[in-house]
Amino acid sequence: MTGTARPQLLRPRALRPGDLVVIAALSGPLPTAYEPNVQRTVELFERMGFRVRRAPLLEVGRHHWWSAATPAEIAAELNGLLRDPEVRAIIASDGGQTALGYLDLIDVDAIKTDPKPILGYSDTSLLHLVLHGRTGLVGFHADMAVPGFGGQWPSAPTARQAELEQLYCRLLTGTAVIGALPASPSWECWRPGRAEGPLIGGVINRIVLAQATPFALPLERFDSAVLFWEEMGGLASYVWSYLQVMRHCGILDRISGMVVGVPREIGGLEPGASPSLREIVLDVLGDRDIPVLGNVEFGHAGPNLPMPVGIRAGLDAQRRTLSLLEPTVGPLAMTGPVS
Repeated sequence: MTGTARPQLLRPRALRPGDLVVIAALSGPLPTAYEPNVQRTVELFERMGFRVRRAPLLEVGRHHWWSAATPAEIAAELNGLLRDPEVRAIIASDGGQTALGYLDLIDVDAIKTDPKPILGYSDTSLLHLVLHGRTGLVGFHADMAVPGFGGQWPSAPTARQAELEQLYCRLLTGTAVIGALPASPSWECWRPGRAEGPLIGGVINRIVLAQATPFALPLERFDSAVLFWEEMGGLASYVWSYLQVMRHCGILDRISGMVVGVPREIGGLEPGASPSLREIVLDVLGDRDIPVLGNVEFGHAGPNLPMPVGIRAGLDAQRRTLSLLEPTVGPLAMTGPVS
């Protein structure tokens, strides 16, 4: 790890009761079968006290190839939401394969002028990483309308739903430190130790893809970072290869700890198969003595624990704890270095 000064952090303004939250198609289309999921998301955020609106591109049946619209159309709608002072938060409807097509079209000046929470994971990981690198924006790697809030939340135990709803409300509206995220018995210590640093991560293939663009996160952003990642689909050998890419480009030499999400639908990781995900991670890390916490509920295996990109976190792998050590939002649109 290197010891450079921490980059600037751009926190969105805390949401207030009655603020407008918009659900937008930032990547994939909305199939007819998932329309009820969007409606459940609307009801959830209205219950939290917000007004909710759907962006025009979030329309059943609308699509361009595998996307909700062309990259230029999606970027135009996103930029309109970023520039609209009435819009206080943006929730991705779903993931997909489109964000790479409009990374160069996003109005970063609008973000700097009026930063607001963008919630989502999967393809939205690219937005979080690129926008954090370009502006310092805290990105909310968190649930989305279709696979998360409207899909996986209703199937979770009632107590877990209530716990998550309270957590997300605090995440978006409270300027106090969140503290420890609610742990579960699934969390596993893959390598003991403690670490403290900014959360940086997302879907592992999107982390690697982001680093192949002109908008790559500067390597200094990984200094002392707690790297979090998860994966959906593909093969175990792909995960090994993505980790090797991060080793070659120096990311693994800079981070202070690692948090691995619950894998989903990855070929070669079936129960009893070898290598396990733990074995893959430790193989690539080699003698790098950093703590690793595995099987944490964020990403495609949801419901998601929020992982705010750029926010300082404390990790104790042996005790299986992960804590957010500073506020995720501010009372105003806040910029500036944080200690």
